[in-house]
Amino acid sequence: MIMDRTPDHPVEPIFLDRWSPRAYDATSMPSSDLLTILEAARWAPSAYNFQPWRFLYSHRHDAHWNTYLSFLDPFNAGWAQYTSALVIVLSDTIIPGGATGPQKRSRTHSFDAGAAWAQLALQATSLGYQAHAMAGINFDQSHKDLIVPERYRVEIAVAIGKRADPSVLPDELQDREIPSQRLPMNEIAFAGVFPE
Repeated sequence: MIMDRTPDHPVEPIFLDRWSPRAYDATSMPSSDLLTILEAARWAPSAYNFQPWRFLYSHRHDAHWNTYLSFLDPFNAGWAQYTSALVIVLSDTIIPGGATGPQKRSRTHSFDAGAAWAQLALQATSLGYQAHAMAGINFDQSHKDLIVPERYRVEIAVAIGKRADPSVLPDELQDREIPSQRLPMNEIAFAGVFPE
């Protein structure tokens, strides 16, 4: 595959190598690889070191696989069924009380879970996998069926696997099976106040 991604400023290659394909090879993943990927996510930074992320997962063809697939909208399930693992990322919306005071609502739980997702995706890339996050899921059904406590928010589903040739995808998706570009730096980062 031709990688036509050029940063505006020098970055480590893994940031350009990480992308979200939809063509996967339907192979199994060793448990040790998935646990390494989740271990990287575990070391993400968080406000007050609260670590609000939680991960529920299913390996390809285990007892939970069809249930996890059922949470995805039909479009995502169509290609994600060929991945090696599915992960549901949760965040704890409550900061526990303790010596510093009573429990309270967290303002940064989703932000912190996003940091964990980024580290998950980069570790997957480092191991030769790709991870694709999906918002096209049934949030309420996954919350209920996975017996997630009320205080936790279902943030996203993530498909992880080895890339396959784009020819495995339906014709309408094959042309889209390339790494996406990013807005130029001068459109997203500004010194001082927000531009008019």
